[in-house]
Amino acid sequence: MNLLSRFTNATRFRDYNDFYNHFQLIVPDNYNFAYDVVDEYARLDPSKRALVWCDDNENERTFTFADIKRLSDKQANFFLQHGIGKGDTVLVILQRRYEYWTTLMALSKIGAIAIPATHMLMEKDLVYRMDKAQIKMVVSVNEDELCDNILKAMRKVPCVRCAATIGEREGFIDYPAEAEKCSDELHVPYEAERTADDILLVYFTSGTTGMPKMVSLPQRYTLGHIVTARFWLNCMDDGLHFTLAETGWAKASWGKLFGQWLCGSAIFVYDFHGKFEPDALMQHIAKYRITTFCAPPTVYRFMMKSDLSKYDLSSIKFMMTAGEALNPEIYRQIRMKTGHLIYEGFGQTETTVVCGTFSEYMEIRPGSMGRPSPLYYVQLLDREGRPVEQGETGEICIRLRDKQNGLFCGYYNDPALTATVMHDGYYHLGDLAFCDSDGYYWFVGRKDDIIKSSGYRIGPFEVESALMEHPAVLECAITAVPDELRGQIVKATVVLAKGYEASDALVKELQNHVKKTTAPYKYPRIVEFVTELPKTISGKIRRVEIRENDGANR
Repeated sequence: MNLLSRFTNATRFRDYNDFYNHFQLIVPDNYNFAYDVVDEYARLDPSKRALVWCDDNENERTFTFADIKRLSDKQANFFLQHGIGKGDTVLVILQRRYEYWTTLMALSKIGAIAIPATHMLMEKDLVYRMDKAQIKMVVSVNEDELCDNILKAMRKVPCVRCAATIGEREGFIDYPAEAEKCSDELHVPYEAERTADDILLVYFTSGTTGMPKMVSLPQRYTLGHIVTARFWLNCMDDGLHFTLAETGWAKASWGKLFGQWLCGSAIFVYDFHGKFEPDALMQHIAKYRITTFCAPPTVYRFMMKSDLSKYDLSSIKFMMTAGEALNPEIYRQIRMKTGHLIYEGFGQTETTVVCGTFSEYMEIRPGSMGRPSPLYYVQLLDREGRPVEQGETGEICIRLRDKQNGLFCGYYNDPALTATVMHDGYYHLGDLAFCDSDGYYWFVGRKDDIIKSSGYRIGPFEVESALMEHPAVLECAITAVPDELRGQIVKATVVLAKGYEASDALVKELQNHVKKTTAPYKYPRIVEFVTELPKTISGKIRRVEIRENDGANR
């Protein structure tokens, strides 16, 4: 059983138009995910599987919803005992530890705000986040460098009262041990005050173009992930969904928590450390019989260079991708090697899935992000805020409504910054796309990444997609370089696949390949070979860093 019928008007529709025009969410005024979903499953079906966890040391555990309720009640009492209450902010750095899921539910129950973060943050990153969000407490994994950086940062930010970690460590509370001592009877004094508009999460964005922003997500946001999980990820009741994401990023909320549990699907967590290994990933998919799988294009790029025939992937019903646009060549290679289609989705930290290839209602167009979610009225606008014509490139915008489900409620404690993206009746996403005659949307690039050369506007994604078709290219990034004659010219920064070496002949070969694959004026006049691309700690390519380095070296 699942709880979808409590929060939606229907889960089956005739076609895409019926889905888009008639799907509705039902949001109770006092809705709280932890009480209304997790605790309700624990009441109705306590033995229902919620979480399957394993690590790279062959440890594994399975948690039922009754387990999640009991542990989160204990942890809620732990936080209350340490002075954490409604509206207080808690920095949660738990990687893929199973405590992450119970901790978020515990904080939800007491009305506190969880701020997930990655374990790769350095001291300056922690100071910035602690001060900006006025963090009251930190809960982290027990790693030497991270814990040392947390203690150093706490000395500079007095608002942080205490820190807890997994196990014993000087300066930290032993989180599991102390929480286990707490009662599993939870009585929250302000339970009657809870509303669907209470802030549940704040995410710091990955900072591809500037300092990270704090995205505030209310309780009602979690119900927006019914569209993400049920209609795009195709999560199924009693299935096992695997999204490859670290919990420090919003993709974990897309694929490792809210929508999956609403659909009645268990969540699979592979708690690996160190370098990503495609073979280990495939082994776990085969062993645990994963039913639905989602990963960023970067992972599929590595998978398509592997021998996937060695693994039994027959349990997988659907494969999906998001995070960056999927190059058509990756789609083609994965389909050829596995027989699986890859369903693409598009959204941001600030949203649930905005556009997706909803498999029940549309065919895949490789390279397209699909069609809009019924939660949003999507409009492409030009620089003057006017709708663009079909086929023309415009900024992706969402028309604002009262009580907008699935959308952030602003940047945390920063109305001025919020006003820069929410104005004139729209939320402006900062991404560019065009819409074809069938209503499919096609990603062009970030506004800041568009290249203007000799009067042409060139989106980096199209050139990157062309380069990815060449067997020598493992990864690439397209950026602009200033040019006196043309204004800007196209530069390709390329990571080569195994067996290829940089040479002038290969530069010419790649340039000619792009000329034949797309409009000739888009070819990269500069090609630089590198061993790796600069990326954010969430794995997104930092084209801004490439541009900055080029500027410094001029």
